[in-house]
Formats: sequence, C-alpha cells, structure tokens
Amino acid sequence: MHAELKKLKILVVEDNLTIARQVTAFLEGLSWSCDFAHEGKLAVHLAQENVYDVVLLDLNLPDMDGLEVCRQMKATAVCNMPVLMLTARDAFEDKANGFAGGADDYLTKPFDLRELALRCQALARRQQLHVHKQINLGPLLLLPREMQARYQGQALGLTQIGFKILLMLVQQYPRAVSRSVLLQAIWGDAIPESDALKSHIYSLRKQLEGVSGRKMLATIHQIGYQLQLDEND
Repeated sequence: MHAELKKLKILVVEDNLTIARQVTAFLEGLSWSCDFAHEGKLAVHLAQENVYDVVLLDLNLPDMDGLEVCRQMKATAVCNMPVLMLTARDAFEDKANGFAGGADDYLTKPFDLRELALRCQALARRQQLHVHKQINLGPLLLLPREMQARYQGQALGLTQIGFKILLMLVQQYPRAVSRSVLLQAIWGDAIPESDALKSHIYSLRKQLEGVSGRKMLATIHQIGYQLQLDEND
C-alpha cells in the first residue's frame, strides 16, 4: 500500500465476521481506526453518534436491507458521511438502486483490500473538497476553508476549536449535537483528560452572546448542545 494515505476513521457494516475481520485488520494495519456493526440498526445508531470519514456498508444484513440503512444514515447521521457499498450483487440494476439509495461508491465482492483502501481515501478526499465555500444560517456566515465566522457581518474571533464546534452546530441545526460527537470530531482518539470541551463551549457561548445580545448556544440535558435562533433570524 501507498505509505502516504491519510489516516481515516471507518465504520465497517458487515454481518460476515470473516470478511469484517479481514477488512478491519487490513485498514487498522494502515493505522486507520475502525468501528464495526453487524446489523443495520446498530450501524445507523453509530452514524448518529460518531463522525466517520467513510462507511463501508454491506447490502445483505440480517435485520435491515442495506439500501434502507443507507437512506437512514443519510437522513439522520451527524454529518454527511460517504457510503461505499460492498456487495456480491453485481447487476447493473443493483448498482443503480445503490446509487439511488444514496451510495457514493460501489465495490463488488470479492475485492482487493488495497483497492478498497484507495477508494476510501478518494471518497474522504472528495468529501473534503466538497465542503461549501460559505455556509449561511440566519445571521451567521461561516467560511469553512478560512475557518472564519461572522454574525450580521461582524467577525467572530474564534479559535480553530471554537470554529469547529460552531460549524457542527450550524450543520446540524436545529438538532442538538452530543458531547461524544463533538469530542471525537475535534480530538479524535486523543481526547484530553481535562474537560476542555466545556471551556471551549463556554467561550463560544460568550462570543455569540456578545455579538447577538442574547443566548444562542444552549446546553440540552443528557444530550449535548444546540444552536438556537429566534424567529427574526
């Protein structure tokens, strides 16, 4: 394998344990991290609670059809995560249904694990390139590539972490974003021992209140944090 592949976080959705172990072992051998789900419901839940660079999704699952799993992920996941379908169904109609169901790529079994890794890398890179040049939500304007944010034209002096938090809150509005999702998105597996997230949330909340004159970032008990806009916004 190419030594310069970016480290990715992958969700492997596969009910065949032999295939799942082979895929996971190979990808972790590239220093990537993998989560595993053998059922569709668990896969959907994990996509709602975690941020993955790519989801590897088998179509033949014991509890749900893979196409339905893909649809639910695209509708409810914490962010738009590329889905690479893995299946023995190689007819054109099967592939057409997969893409229509929201798949971003399609790989038929059996496959070369090296090709699988390259496709994952390409999907993750493509997803990054498709990040919007600017995102508008009411009075908020976010420029992801520059990591800058404005409220009614007034610049917010956010740190990189503060911007990442605000970006996720805007992308998920009006849904709340859980602490676990924010922690993983910001620090990955290197989560700090101190409650650094709480400090960054406090700072972001004060900055938003300073420019808006009201509370915009709410703590939702036992869930996480939610951006709140009023009707005028």
